[in-house]
Amino acid sequence: MCRWMAYSGGKIYLEDLLFASKANLIDQSLSSRSAETPTNGDGFGVGWYGNRERPGLFRSIRPAWNDFNLRDLAANIESHLFLAHVRATSLATVQETNCHPFRYGNWLFVHNGEIFEIEKFRRELLMAIDTKYFANILGTTDSEVMFHLALTFGLEHDAPLALARMAGFVEEVGRTCGVDESLWMTVAATDGQSLYAVRYASDGNAPTLFHSPDVEEVYRINPAITGRLGSAARAIVSEPIGAYPEIWTEVPQSSLLTVRGGDLDVQPFKPARKVAA
Repeated sequence: MCRWMAYSGGKIYLEDLLFASKANLIDQSLSSRSAETPTNGDGFGVGWYGNRERPGLFRSIRPAWNDFNLRDLAANIESHLFLAHVRATSLATVQETNCHPFRYGNWLFVHNGEIFEIEKFRRELLMAIDTKYFANILGTTDSEVMFHLALTFGLEHDAPLALARMAGFVEEVGRTCGVDESLWMTVAATDGQSLYAVRYASDGNAPTLFHSPDVEEVYRINPAITGRLGSAARAIVSEPIGAYPEIWTEVPQSSLLTVRGGDLDVQPFKPARKVAA
């Protein structure tokens, strides 16, 4: 099980949440509360938005807790929106192109979970990806396949619908290949303006996901950055960070979160069925 976090709000240094906060994502990569994968040492990545439309991206196969380049970058990069991910691989090999976030144009994508028994129907999923996006697939993970399916189904124009179509298509193809419950995920996708996150699993038992409280309570995550967060600050995490995990709100199963301009909206998420290949 991987771990990821997403932040949207006033400009802060990446280190403010990645390193300076208690129980931060980098600490979780070494010692997570998860009993399934307490260590996430198979690489990491961070994608951030700055003064250009195309986001920056830094990925490495080194353990996140032992990479001085990451520490130095995080201490010097300010961003109003970023995604970070620490990886615990299941089937795909440990290589840089398999580390999250994945990027296409101005979009970033991260995933925690798996497409169960994807080896039985990976070819069918890949064949459904539009040729426009296919050359952007550089690795071998199920996560990257999910991202490019979402792009194929209209992520750049209607992200909630595209994510629902992606989930529905994966489940539909899985069932035709004898895998009745194929999808297990929390995902985040962003174009640098809006942030979308989904918690969903075919069996109703998706990995954990939490969102931050209103900005008045965010100071308890890291008091030193409160003045820079602004009124629009929001964070979404696989596992609570900061000294007060109780202030985080768990995202219900089968939910879609949308963060835009500080407003956070939570709606039921249901895969869109009967999607043509």
